[in-house]
Amino acid sequence: MSEDNQVEIPQSFIALFMEPGRSKPAATRFFIAERYELCEDMASLLTQTAQEMLHGLGIAESDVLLRCYQGLLAGEIFNPAESEWVVRRLAELSQWRQPDAMGSL
Repeated sequence: MSEDNQVEIPQSFIALFMEPGRSKPAATRFFIAERYELCEDMASLLTQTAQEMLHGLGIAESDVLLRCYQGLLAGEIFNPAESEWVVRRLAELSQWRQPDAMGSL
């Protein structure tokens, strides 16, 4: 990724790197941009899989999201906050209802 990367990172993603009481993220813009692109790509990649799970397995959207969340955590590439963001972005891309919290899916 080049230094002049102008990817617009949503505030919801930047918030993952904000520590309580701080006004700046606890990571560099470069690092946040790298993680954002990885998470955004994963959410996009999961849209087809999520649709196949929904229709092929005949399960509810919330169950699909929960399975995706659990799979992301098991892969050890994404931390819990990033995994939740990916699942919320997946719900948005799929035009599904946003989950209240991952534990309540």
